[in-house]
Amino acid sequence: MATLNPSPPAAARYHGDQAVAPGMLDFAVNVRHAQPPEWLVERLAARLPDLARYPSPQDLQRAQDAAAQRHGRTREEVLPLAGAAEGVALLPNLRPARAVIIAPSFTEPAVALAAAGVPVHHVVLEPPFGLDGARVPDDADLVVVGNPTNPTSVLHTRERLLALRRPGRILVVDEAFADSVPGEPESLAGDSLPDVLVLRSLTKTWALAGLRVGYALGAAEVLARLTAQRAHWPVGTLQLTAIAACCDPRAVADAAAGALRLTELRAEMVAGLAAVGADVVDGRAPFVLFRRPDATRIRNELEHKGIAIRRCDTFVGLDERYLRAAVRREWPLLTDAIAGVLR
Repeated sequence: MATLNPSPPAAARYHGDQAVAPGMLDFAVNVRHAQPPEWLVERLAARLPDLARYPSPQDLQRAQDAAAQRHGRTREEVLPLAGAAEGVALLPNLRPARAVIIAPSFTEPAVALAAAGVPVHHVVLEPPFGLDGARVPDDADLVVVGNPTNPTSVLHTRERLLALRRPGRILVVDEAFADSVPGEPESLAGDSLPDVLVLRSLTKTWALAGLRVGYALGAAEVLARLTAQRAHWPVGTLQLTAIAACCDPRAVADAAAGALRLTELRAEMVAGLAAVGADVVDGRAPFVLFRRPDATRIRNELEHKGIAIRRCDTFVGLDERYLRAAVRREWPLLTDAIAGVLR
């Protein structure tokens, strides 16, 4: 079972899957489906006989070209990754002198940068967690922000994001959940800017957590710096195949249709949570952040009932009153269980 009270050093490395035991109803992990679609499984299975060979340059180029076409970029602006989290792990290669993390947010950037000896400053946003009034130190030469942000689910506007740019600074936008927003109106993935690095994930949308698949989009010079100390063959044949497959126009269309369905489902879930007294943060991601004063008791009782939900006191800027729940069709089971705890 999950460790319910991680020590402060361990808190930043806490992940939702630590809350899930076999057989539990999982609202803690943001992977959207129980398994990849059949067409994707078939594409990956067809490459299994090729695993005796190292990934080929042709596989790399096919993955780059597919992502480039998907976002209107050039091949040189695409870096396949073993999940967006690998891009985060590579950030110290940019050798920033002072990094800023917009919080609450995914905790791994701070972990990776601090482990490399980079001074890290958190700019903590107040509820409702928008960028209005965010005071980023002028001397920060690396700024990391999520959009939509994990765990708040807040979607920042392009204008607010671009306002964070400064001469000599690289802006890193973690768009791991951007394809869950219909039309992706605030994405910077299609903007060829010399100082903006965008991280994208295919893991959550296409149920590939066991494979880890993503890519970075940025200027060739920035990508070269990012990979300066990267190991050989960091992305395997199956991962490159998945990138090419999931960036295919048909797959992109499927994801877009899924985003519309997800939006409707999310609205239903938000209404259900509000009905049981949850203070829900306004957002657009495939998960919902909400607050209740008795959140710790609720989470513990749900665990006993076989329902996993994400604690949020491990995120900088949040406390034990916050919980995060993935958007699931089974949301009535969650709200009914919360109502049962409150009775």
